[in-house]
Amino acid sequence: MKYSIFRTSSFKKAYKKLSSSEQELVLTIVVKLAQGESLDEKYKDHFLIGNYKGCRECHIKPDLLLIYKINNDEVELVLVEVGKS
Repeated sequence: MKYSIFRTSSFKKAYKKLSSSEQELVLTIVVKLAQGESLDEKYKDHFLIGNYKGCRECHIKPDLLLIYKINNDEVELVLVEVGKS
């Protein structure tokens, strides 16, 4: 199943701050999600609890996280976070 993509304002804002190589990595994952593909185990894709209950998180890199939610025929990109070293 293919999904449409919806980017929240918080996602858009955080995405703009990423380096071009980080943006490319995020885009690769977004394309997989939009095509309805399962993510490889290396991305540690899992459900979240608390404030982000109902969302999923995947680790694109150890310090680059994508929080998203699948709603019917849409993937909602909630947030992308970069860890501080």
